[in-house]
Amino acid sequence: MPAQMSKLKVLIVDDSLFFRTILSNLLIKYPNIQVVGLAGDPFEAREKIAALNPDVVTLDINMPKMNGIDFLKEFLPKKWLPFVVISSRDDIVFEAMDAGAVDFVEKPTMQPGKHLDEFGREIAEKIKEAAQATATSAKKMPSPPKQAAPAFAVASRAAKPGFIVLGASTGGTEATSRVLKQLPANIPGMVIVQHMPPVFTDLYAQRLDRETKLRVKEASNGDMIKPGHAYVAPGDKHVVVEKRGAELVIRTNEGEKVNGHRPSVDVLFDSVVKFADKTTTAIILTGMGADGAKGITALRKRGAYTIGQDEATCVVYGMPCVAYQLGGIVKQAPLDGIPAALIERLNSL
Repeated sequence: MPAQMSKLKVLIVDDSLFFRTILSNLLIKYPNIQVVGLAGDPFEAREKIAALNPDVVTLDINMPKMNGIDFLKEFLPKKWLPFVVISSRDDIVFEAMDAGAVDFVEKPTMQPGKHLDEFGREIAEKIKEAAQATATSAKKMPSPPKQAAPAFAVASRAAKPGFIVLGASTGGTEATSRVLKQLPANIPGMVIVQHMPPVFTDLYAQRLDRETKLRVKEASNGDMIKPGHAYVAPGDKHVVVEKRGAELVIRTNEGEKVNGHRPSVDVLFDSVVKFADKTTTAIILTGMGADGAKGITALRKRGAYTIGQDEATCVVYGMPCVAYQLGGIVKQAPLDGIPAALIERLNSL
């Protein structure tokens, strides 16, 4: 892709002239990013996309004339383009992801200093990741099935033995949701690391709890892992799992970032290696970079069953690709085939 050999062209869409100016000034600091245009609403954005051909678009949600979600729903079926949503602390951001946005960042408070600099680094990184989604020829995932396939039902109503860990990054909010929606309520306990900012992880867990058959919550220090429950690592905290006799307990910490992330998939997976066996299942989904690849490889060596999302259905085929190349994947599957692969494995135990 030409953008990889030159600057990434970015269009900023926000109804606030002040914020458009702030964001543009922040991105000027990054030599591989060029802000090619500014738009105050989706109608202006549509014209500037046609004229400027940006590689990535940053998009506000709350705008006059048409909100960002409606714009995504109207625009993306006609032309796929990576959008990074900039949103306040509201779970409406997940509607934007469902509509096809690649990723999101939290909108900062408009005050000078360190907070804005951190926001600038974060949005610049998200822009690079979003551009990578097009460079890997990733396509917007097809519409999810209207109903979970009956064949995916676990044979027995009793809780199945074992333990599940799952890691994801770019594109992972929707990918994880699609997997969990097709799982029955009697699966083993599951711990999830999704690279996501604080506060949003709790909103995400609440959304999954409403939309799936599982009981889903943001993980807390000391949580006992129960069958039929899923625990989402809190933003900006690592999650590890400890084995105490027959019980599995979640511990959270604020240690240094690993692979550039906190929470880190590798931190979770590495903690499970100590007690993993054939009843352990590890899943790695779409995401840029290699977080979780070494950990899932170590889990496979300990006898765990490992599943990786395939290239065709990844928004970014990064983490699953590295895991596959390291020999860490037992079964590679398209996104909507992962629930069936997991259930088949559980039914064999």
